[in-house]
Amino acid sequence: MDLDVAGHFLVALLIGALVGIEREKKKDEEAGRTFGGIRTYTLIALVGAAAAWLGELLAMPWILAVTVALVGATVLASYLLVNQALAAAGKDEAPGLTSEIAAVAVCLLGAMVVVGDRAIAVALGVVTSAVLAYKQPLHGWVAKVGMDDLLAAIKLLVASFIVLPLLPDEAVDPWGALNPYKLWLLVILISALSLVGYAAMRWLGTAHGTAITGLAGGLVSSTATTLSFARQSRQARDDAAMAHALATGVLLSWWVMVVRVGVLVAIVHRALLAQVWMPLAAMAVVAALLVAWHYRAGLEHRQDEGSTPPLRNPFSLASAIRFGALFAVVLLMVKIAQQQAPGWVIGVAALAGSVDIDAITLSLAGDARSDDTPGRVPLALAAAVLSNTLVKCGLVLGLGGGALRRHVALGTAAMVVAGGAAAWLGG
Repeated sequence: MDLDVAGHFLVALLIGALVGIEREKKKDEEAGRTFGGIRTYTLIALVGAAAAWLGELLAMPWILAVTVALVGATVLASYLLVNQALAAAGKDEAPGLTSEIAAVAVCLLGAMVVVGDRAIAVALGVVTSAVLAYKQPLHGWVAKVGMDDLLAAIKLLVASFIVLPLLPDEAVDPWGALNPYKLWLLVILISALSLVGYAAMRWLGTAHGTAITGLAGGLVSSTATTLSFARQSRQARDDAAMAHALATGVLLSWWVMVVRVGVLVAIVHRALLAQVWMPLAAMAVVAALLVAWHYRAGLEHRQDEGSTPPLRNPFSLASAIRFGALFAVVLLMVKIAQQQAPGWVIGVAALAGSVDIDAITLSLAGDARSDDTPGRVPLALAAAVLSNTLVKCGLVLGLGGGALRRHVALGTAAMVVAGGAAAWLGG
């Protein structure tokens, strides 16, 4: 006996049994309306595996094609018979095709175990079983999705998988600053964070949803996260709980940004970290305390009000494009400043930090290895972090609404003062 072949057939049988168990349960709930059970699906998987094995053994691939066609014809005949029986009983509702499609899928997965990737076949078998078992949650989720949400998701997919691949991934200006691919990627990131934040708040509540989005968004771009939450705050200007929740997400993304700067400095040039860790730590501690306070305040306000106001999808590709255009202008200014005035380390760092804190952090940490201007590097890094924080605060003040502007302004002041005091004491 070929144990490898036997193993293939055993896996195929297990896939059929897995899907069949779920269908057996559904068969008990909907007597006469569900095609097959554990035995039927196990045998269908066996038929698919046997057809694939015989086709490969005899060099006749048409055997598998004919077998799949026969299985499809069988399940279609079963569906038509059930329809006729229901019509004869005076029932107008027609059963779905889910079980019949699952039977064909099981047949193909059984064949895939033999002639394809067994691990992928098992994974797809588990996915098939999960899709069948979670019928009600999936239908409930679809019911919650409005047409505006669907259109927003489609726009994002078009921007990501149709427009983005068409753009050149290289600089198109004489200064080497404007990369259409990366600029459009920023537009997609801002739009995606808006959509993800909105979905998280709908599913997890405003407090939990904004916290998770802020944490994840801060790992990618705290500026894009801040912009997304600022625009969302305009929907509920008088909602205190929403303002606290959005402040939680904004400040949590800032906390991640400060920690990320420290990690990058430690990786590139650990000696520089000894000069900048105190202001970074002070800002991180203040941000963490503010996050905790706003998170708790948001929960308390929501409990007192007893209701959650309706949320509207904040997705706006046009707004993200406008911000991307502004970002491109600043990038161009930074590149020209770096080429024309390389000695103005602090000024250039402040300008560069306003749009991208990671790039300037890596650049300054690398420059700190040189002995030319060692004293100015910590100041330049502080200027970059301060500039980045103030720009994000400006985004909230200019584009946000309600109490979020006050919360972020006070948080910015507290972080700047704490970082400045720590830098002065450690200097």
